[in-house]
Amino acid sequence: MTEHLPGQLEQMDDRREDAGQEEPWWRSPAGIVTLGFMAVAGYFLLTEHAAHIIPFLPWLLLAACPLMHVFMHHGNRGDHNHTGTPASRQEDKP
Repeated sequence: MTEHLPGQLEQMDDRREDAGQEEPWWRSPAGIVTLGFMAVAGYFLLTEHAAHIIPFLPWLLLAACPLMHVFMHHGNRGDHNHTGTPASRQEDKP
């Protein structure tokens, strides 16, 4: 294992900045703490409010069906041939 002197660490940081490689936010100390708090909050939300959420799961599934239809079919736009070209163009081709 190599040991780095304080000056060498600063040079390594400068090289990282020069290369345009910035650390992702979740790797920073504040990001790690934020992710930890979010994990704990998510756990308590699920465990403490499961009794309120479980009765609505069938309704959420039913609500997801039309939402998926709208967003996955892009509003349908009247094109049913699934080739990416309008139906009128395909009728003109022999």
